[in-house]
Amino acid sequence: MFQLYWADDDCLPAGDRGFSYGDGLFETIRVCEGRAALLGYHLDRLLTDSGRLGIFLSRPELEKACSDAVDRYGVVYGGAPWVLKFVVTRGTGGRGYRPLAEMRPNLFVFHSPAPPGPPETGVRADFSRIPLTVNPLFSGMKTLNRLEQVMAAREMHGSVWELLMTNADGHVVEGTRTNLFLLGPEGWVTPPGASLAVSGVMRRQVIERLHLTGERLVERSVGVGELLSPHCRGVWLSNSVIGVVPVNNLAGHDLPVDNRLATICDPENRPD
Repeated sequence: MFQLYWADDDCLPAGDRGFSYGDGLFETIRVCEGRAALLGYHLDRLLTDSGRLGIFLSRPELEKACSDAVDRYGVVYGGAPWVLKFVVTRGTGGRGYRPLAEMRPNLFVFHSPAPPGPPETGVRADFSRIPLTVNPLFSGMKTLNRLEQVMAAREMHGSVWELLMTNADGHVVEGTRTNLFLLGPEGWVTPPGASLAVSGVMRRQVIERLHLTGERLVERSVGVGELLSPHCRGVWLSNSVIGVVPVNNLAGHDLPVDNRLATICDPENRPD
């Protein structure tokens, strides 16, 4: 059982461990015309990863909170798409890092308009100078500690839509807010889940659809040179709010663009 806070009208507890220590997780869910896209995938990840942190939640409670939020805020946006954000923390109270055993989780519910969709012709991307460090204990988890992504995003300028981040080995891991897919001579390639800071639900959707259509997909490390190679047949970025977008220019290098992933990434046309 969690304590629910509507962030637009409740006083947020000053002693919450999420705000004090980043002790929690979050999900951002695209909503349009009363439908929360990929909700099942979002709840799967939230429940799995909260369990990894020892924060225990109830799926029926989360489903009800989502339904209540859609009813509460849907009238604000009418038929326009919007973003529902869940922030789950371990709870409130206690001094120092060690949590109290009897803590009750907090769920904060936020909402905001959906960002404008990227152009179908693709977006510009570049490489961040901020290295991405992934602790294996927390790999793939959308925790509240996102300082590396914040610092990388501060480098974004002009028409650059996203920055790609590399790890200590020089492998491209993901964008500041997206996961990465590459089409090369061997077929589709995406960095392995264990290497990711955030394993996105849209990434899961794309992988499942590629398998269903019989496309060859390999999960392996990706070098910078591969993305800029003449053998690269395309680069795509994914997240659950914008879907999948092709990259038409990376670090000043023009890339081939097509919309072959468009049919499996439409934010308003996906299974829950």
